[in-house]
Amino acid sequence: MINCGIDEAGRGPVIGPMVMAILCGDENEIKNLGAKDSKKLSPSRREYIFNYLTKYNYKYFIIEPEKIDEYVKNRQLNVMEEEYAVKLIGYAENSHDVYIDSFDIDEKRLEDKLKKYTGKKITCKHHADAIYPVVSGASIIAKVIRDNEIKKLHEIYGDFGSGYPSDERTVKFLEYSIKNNIDIGKIVRKQWKTYKNVLYKKLF
Repeated sequence: MINCGIDEAGRGPVIGPMVMAILCGDENEIKNLGAKDSKKLSPSRREYIFNYLTKYNYKYFIIEPEKIDEYVKNRQLNVMEEEYAVKLIGYAENSHDVYIDSFDIDEKRLEDKLKKYTGKKITCKHHADAIYPVVSGASIIAKVIRDNEIKKLHEIYGDFGSGYPSDERTVKFLEYSIKNNIDIGKIVRKQWKTYKNVLYKKLF
């Protein structure tokens, strides 16, 4: 049966974009490819499966740090994801069920909102990427595309690691860049606490 799944990669990093993706395809076929939560796959395995997933119907959005900051400033990160989810759901055929890895703590609330906006059959679940193969596939697509975007940024700015606040290389990169007045405004999420803390240390 052909269904669609939506997931994102890069919600938490202080550096780099977020990617949201939808994948529509036969769930059994996608499962047999070995699709599962992208975090449980090695980079090489993700790339391998990604190359097969691209034969299916998929779309994605790369959401840059500046756009993310606009929403986070008003505590509306979930609102931003809702808006992009609605756009992605628009690519699904009316006959397809859509499964989403819930980014709202309240699954039912998100489900009701998206059903209202799209009129389609939608199921929102936490850890949906571990339950529904189409969401697993969307997770892999989003992760591989984001990783490729990070590689491009490494070529321009140097190796800042993964971009996540827990990555020591990322924090050191922020400290060095801010201390030496290096322009990283296009790649950093200025509303993130990690960035603000490093900036505060420089000022005081």
